[in-house]
Amino acid sequence: MTGLEATHADEPHSGGLANRLNWLRAGVLGANDGIVSVAAIAVGVAGATPQLGPILAASVAGLVGGAISMALGEYVSVSSQRDSEHALIAKEKTELATMPHEELAELTKLYQDKGLSPQTARQVAEELTANDALAAHLDVELNIDQNDIVSPWRAAYASAIAFTIGGLLPILAIILFPASMRISATFVAVLAALAITGAIGGYLGDSPILRPMVRVVVGGALALAATFLIGRLLGTTVLS
Repeated sequence: MTGLEATHADEPHSGGLANRLNWLRAGVLGANDGIVSVAAIAVGVAGATPQLGPILAASVAGLVGGAISMALGEYVSVSSQRDSEHALIAKEKTELATMPHEELAELTKLYQDKGLSPQTARQVAEELTANDALAAHLDVELNIDQNDIVSPWRAAYASAIAFTIGGLLPILAIILFPASMRISATFVAVLAALAITGAIGGYLGDSPILRPMVRVVVGGALALAATFLIGRLLGTTVLS
């Protein structure tokens, strides 16, 4: 490792960054959704009835349905992004093939806009064009790396797996603790897990950890409290 590389060792200079960030984002969001969604279902049903069977049935159904929904949503969303990027790449290829002089002038202007002198901007544009014109235009114009197009399948897998892992936590809490402690134990386990995922999200985003932790914990607590109150209300009115 050179001195420059050692100095900036924590900066993402290597390729594949878009895909890594994409599946990490999908994983963190999937885990958060799995924890909150399944816990909300479990606590809501537990507020209506102390019987373990209905609680488990609703929780497992929510786990399976939620994991599939998350995966499908990520796949559709990221596929749309990928299709847009492919369309932009094809358009840029056509422009480079049909009007190379205009594209060189455009690239020069873009580097001038970044603060380079006209002479330096022209030299940079010519050298980059000679090396890889398409990569140069995609980078400066569109901020796209043609070798690092996001993968919808990777995002879908990451989201579904993370949702399942997160959703298993409240189900285990419901199963392992006795009926008298079931709801309170689920609250504690879920809020602790949300604090961890919030901290991970802050770390991945290179931001202070406390703020995302507080956000997800407060949001999760509100969701659990709301579904529990609704379950308790329905359990004492509809089911009585």
